[in-house]
Amino acid sequence: MIIIKSQQEIEIMRESGKVTAFILSELCNMIRPGITTMEIDEFVESIILKNQMIPSFKGYNGYPASACVSVNEEVVHGIPSKNKVLQDGDIVSVDVGCTHKGYVSDAARTYGVGNISEEAQRLITATEASFFEGLKFCKVGYRLSDISSAIQKKAESEGFSVIRDFVGHGVGRAMHEEPQIPNYGKPGRGPRLAPGMVFAIEPMINAGTYEVEVLTDNWTVVTLDRKLSAHYENTVVITDGEPELLTL
Repeated sequence: MIIIKSQQEIEIMRESGKVTAFILSELCNMIRPGITTMEIDEFVESIILKNQMIPSFKGYNGYPASACVSVNEEVVHGIPSKNKVLQDGDIVSVDVGCTHKGYVSDAARTYGVGNISEEAQRLITATEASFFEGLKFCKVGYRLSDISSAIQKKAESEGFSVIRDFVGHGVGRAMHEEPQIPNYGKPGRGPRLAPGMVFAIEPMINAGTYEVEVLTDNWTVVTLDRKLSAHYENTVVITDGEPELLTL
């Protein structure tokens, strides 16, 4: 069942979303060659706590950190480490969840580290663009799979592939609520969108195959061919008019 949020609930999520958006914006200035993925996590956690909110990810099903920090071929759920140092030319995806008064905002960005390759930049740009193609269908009257189809078409038109094994989702009191929102599929399927629905829409796009595997830490997801992957996510509210982005 898709939970419709009240205006009061959405207002709480707006406050959470502002903090998540601020963190992701500030990371643009912080991420550079030589820092560790643990330093990114410590920064994320410090901002969340400073705003008297709760890191949504920390302890979630045993996850040990406040941010997921995924480098290069790591798709999602990369565990921050003091031993993982960012190098010039890397790309790094940072996924942040922030809980305020029991409500979660969830968003992610992929950043270039120093001087990155042309293909890496194309991948990052295409991943973000595929999100905004999907966003065009985040309006009352469209069906859920219209979002999915638009994301897939954009990503594949740029020569990239779309992850099948991990999907977007509803978000609110829980980090993962119904419905699941794949980033691929045929249009015209699933429930019709209605005001008050809140989704975490998150294209995960690969430079090579869409196939992935989970490493032995039971968290980190990597591309099967070890080619680059990028991630772009926002918390989106369906309204009577244009969708509202809570984390941008």
